[in-house]
Amino acid sequence: MKNIVHFLSKSKLSILAILVLLCIQAYCDLALPSYTSDILNVGLQQNGIEDAVPDTIQEDSLATLELFLSDEDAAVVDGWYSQADENGIRTLASEAANDNEIRSELNDLLMVPECIVYEMSSSEDTAATLEQLQTAISSGMMTKEQLQEQMASAMDELEDMTDTYLSQIAVYYVSAEYEAQGVNMNALRNSYLWSIGLKMLAMALVMMAVSILTDLLASVVASKIGRGLRQAIYEKVMAFTNAEMEQFSTASLITRSTNDIQQVQMVTVMLLRMVAYAPILAIAGIIKVVQTAAGMGWIIVLAVVVLAACMGILFGIAMPKFRQIQKKVDRLNLIARELLTGIMPIRAFSREKHEEARFEEANHDLYKTQLFTNRTMTFMTPVMMFVMNGVSVLIIWVGAHYVDAGTMQVGDMTAFITYSMVIVMGFMMIGMISIMLPRAAVAADRIVEVIETPVTLSDPDQPQDAALSNANGVLAFNDVSFCYPGADEPAIEHITFTAEPGKTTAIIGSTGCGKSTLLNLIPRFYDVTEGSITLDGVDIRQISQHRLRELLGYVPQKGVLFSGTIESNLKYGGPQITDQDMTQAADIAQATEFISGKAEGYQAPIAQGGSNVSGGQKQRLSIARAIAKHPKVFLFDDSFSALDYKTDLTLRKALATQTRDASVIIVAQRISTILHADQIIVLDEGKIVGMGTHEELLNSCGTYQEIARSQLSDAELAGIQKGGEA
Repeated sequence: MKNIVHFLSKSKLSILAILVLLCIQAYCDLALPSYTSDILNVGLQQNGIEDAVPDTIQEDSLATLELFLSDEDAAVVDGWYSQADENGIRTLASEAANDNEIRSELNDLLMVPECIVYEMSSSEDTAATLEQLQTAISSGMMTKEQLQEQMASAMDELEDMTDTYLSQIAVYYVSAEYEAQGVNMNALRNSYLWSIGLKMLAMALVMMAVSILTDLLASVVASKIGRGLRQAIYEKVMAFTNAEMEQFSTASLITRSTNDIQQVQMVTVMLLRMVAYAPILAIAGIIKVVQTAAGMGWIIVLAVVVLAACMGILFGIAMPKFRQIQKKVDRLNLIARELLTGIMPIRAFSREKHEEARFEEANHDLYKTQLFTNRTMTFMTPVMMFVMNGVSVLIIWVGAHYVDAGTMQVGDMTAFITYSMVIVMGFMMIGMISIMLPRAAVAADRIVEVIETPVTLSDPDQPQDAALSNANGVLAFNDVSFCYPGADEPAIEHITFTAEPGKTTAIIGSTGCGKSTLLNLIPRFYDVTEGSITLDGVDIRQISQHRLRELLGYVPQKGVLFSGTIESNLKYGGPQITDQDMTQAADIAQATEFISGKAEGYQAPIAQGGSNVSGGQKQRLSIARAIAKHPKVFLFDDSFSALDYKTDLTLRKALATQTRDASVIIVAQRISTILHADQIIVLDEGKIVGMGTHEELLNSCGTYQEIARSQLSDAELAGIQKGGEA
């Protein structure tokens, strides 16, 4: 996970904006249950009357309420109502109506008197008594203090009741007061319901806008992370030497560059959208529960404990399997890649059934692992639903007793259920994303493993590129030895020779003698273990890799073409290659004939890997690509093996005129290819066993003689020897 967090740390501002938006969304999301509660409690049960403070009241009614208030409290209440109009109606001051603190104070003062008056007015006998009391006080027969002393027990009994119960009775009083004034209660209720409904609609619209914006930002952040990781892996792999390429298989690098990055990108969106939102929602929901609950918080604690225990058990079982999935994907990709690239030899050897069995084995292995994890994690959803439904039933069961006792209203219980579901859903979202987190964490580790792999070859701190501004191309091996990493024996040892401009140096020897290894040291695919290689007297390790390879024209043993056109492949050496360079190179490489035979000419398409051209055509295009670059040193790694003898001879004659100012090094298997080389180096088991011209080696080198006898007839050997003597 630390790697995923590290990836996210590069987008701090966007993540901060997402967190702010999520807080806004959580506020709106958690406001809706309270509005639903208001609709039930206030809108439907209380006809839109929110508290015990009437906005308008009859003067006689206010005087009756003040009978049960102290003179000081009565003065406070009386001061917030205007003088009676012609209908005897007094109106609450707008300042008090809009100030929550003042309104709350008035509510506390009026609640108990309203309950007393409402209870006394509920029967005719008590109502008559109330009128008699009013008359007695107004006539001076009884003081307000005497009345309050007589009603002390009733007032104490009411004050011992819950605020919820008292609030309900007080609201009934206000409703009766409004009806007495002729207020349309249906219109009052509908007005309140419309106001709450519009607020809910506004909250929903804000939530929608915030959700869209959050998704957009999360997608942008994830896309940037994916783009950055792909770019980082690409640049790192391009800097890899053969040693690093051998450390990671091609199939694994493909998986890491595609599937692994996709996993990280997908989980990043969910982290920013769901995982970040879940705790915000859960914490805010707990706060709301504390404000709403009447001793039912233990239900939430119980639900969270059950969920955490279930998730812990499931992840404990499934986690080890998650770590195996990516490796099995690597294995499947490796086999699939081998099947696709080796389809021709597979068919030639009738090994289709064998390869199908290999693929089926890897595929079934991945299938079983994924099936196990999926089956394990499928228990999460029913467990979550069971807990959610169980919580709802438990809340209704316990809440019903509180509603019956008058300590909770139906709307409050509904809101509590909603908040509880929000908290449980928060944990459920974390649980669902946790299914993907292990795979993403493994994928992130695999990506970082590639990015942080140290490259064994690097440019010098102060490259001596300036010394090669007018390079001649004199390449020298000075007692060079090389040993592959981890190998016990050196691949080549004590190699010393010089390749000069205008001359051809050929390297020949049996398979595995180190010919290609020697050639790979020149472009620094590997660095020498001992000795040095110099170009115009400068050690190639003191030259930047870019400058060194600019001076080289390399043709690999296996011709490699890139998807595009013939022109894009021949001009692959850089934008400095002109059309004239391209056509001239094609002529020298004997490729003009088959290029002109195509309707599109140089614009003819080349498929991936050059699969739509023959081996000989691919080889000639690879040679032309190197020639068009006009390098100072040509490196041919057995590049003429796919050509017929006639094309080989014609190509080398044309090439000789082009390479008069460049050094040419040819690795070859066929003696006919190197007969006229100025210098032939014979390798055997990584050592030089002969060096000279063809004629000299025939007379002095036993290894060369064996190669010659295996490839040339006695007549050809005799002819070559006579030509040499002449």
